[in-house]
Amino acid sequence: MGKAERHTAIRELIREHRVASQDQLRELLIDRGFDVAQATLSRDIRELRLVKVSGAEGPSYYTLPPEEWEHTPALLRLLPSLYVGAEGTGNLLVIRTLAGGAQAIAEALDWEEWPEVLGTLAGDDTILLILRQAEQLPTVQARIEELADVQS
Repeated sequence: MGKAERHTAIRELIREHRVASQDQLRELLIDRGFDVAQATLSRDIRELRLVKVSGAEGPSYYTLPPEEWEHTPALLRLLPSLYVGAEGTGNLLVIRTLAGGAQAIAEALDWEEWPEVLGTLAGDDTILLILRQAEQLPTVQARIEELADVQS
């Protein structure tokens, strides 16, 4: 597999995971069949112009440069960096974000048009997600936590 395929895999991994280090990225690449030297990976990171940003909780992580964000759904761009937590009861899920993050995440959730979601209501750092049925709460909460890349 060549450089173009490796770069594509790196972009996908950065979109799918909160990658905190080159070692972690290298391990993820190995899992995909790319055995890459540390020097090559450093060069790839530089060529792809990956950016390291601070996480809401925990270590900083790599993200794509802003010009590549348009190819990534808004929810995948926003949740990893703005998500704080979620808790629900019945058919209501309260999602906590960093200050100022709720409006953008609520709008991204609305754009997703998940069939389980009846609607969203957002403040500054809190979103009320109203589900069609109470039984859907665990599924939707797990999906949000997975998209936010919350480590169990």
